[in-house]
Amino acid sequence: MKKSLYKLLFFALWMKPLAFILIGLNIVRVGTLPTEGPSVVIANHNSHLDALILMSLYPLRIINQVRPVAAADYFFKNKYLKWFATRCLDIVPIDRNNRQLNETFEICNTALNNGQILLLFPEGSRGNPEELGKIKKGLFYMLKDRADLACLKIVPVFMYGLGKALPRGEALLVPFNVDVIIGKALVFPETSKDFVHAIGQTFQDLQSYCLHKGVFQELKDE
Repeated sequence: MKKSLYKLLFFALWMKPLAFILIGLNIVRVGTLPTEGPSVVIANHNSHLDALILMSLYPLRIINQVRPVAAADYFFKNKYLKWFATRCLDIVPIDRNNRQLNETFEICNTALNNGQILLLFPEGSRGNPEELGKIKKGLFYMLKDRADLACLKIVPVFMYGLGKALPRGEALLVPFNVDVIIGKALVFPETSKDFVHAIGQTFQDLQSYCLHKGVFQELKDE
């Protein structure tokens, strides 16, 4: 069975029902998710479910274009997890212990050059449940030299609730209604400092649309 078919079946038969029926998603589209690559979706990171939920938002017809960037040292630590990561998720594996950042950037940029949609978490690793961690600068340096930077879509997404549904270190899923707020594409700034600030500010702004805050605003898709 081809890798793309495993991925398609996993999301059709398992992940989409889990996301939309068992967990339940409150989706607010301030902007819209990119449906073609090269594009980058950036999100906050509190749970192993984060990438799976983001991928579940996409229609099955383009699911094979969507690839999460994930740590090879975690997902390749045993043959079963590696099989799942490569066959069902088709991750872009990066080595967090490799100090040669150019090699990591090349892997990700190759995927973008192939017209794919990358899912990245600029905090770098999972934080405490429903807490926003420090935004790192790596994404800025990965993208800054791309020739297509002016037209490359970088779309922020803020999620709330997954840190409670499946917190770090836990294996038991607890159904908890989850907010997914899709922001407008970011304008790529001139400096890494400005980029980090823009991402952090955008995540904070998107929080205001979460149901759990009691200040939900109805917005039309743009």
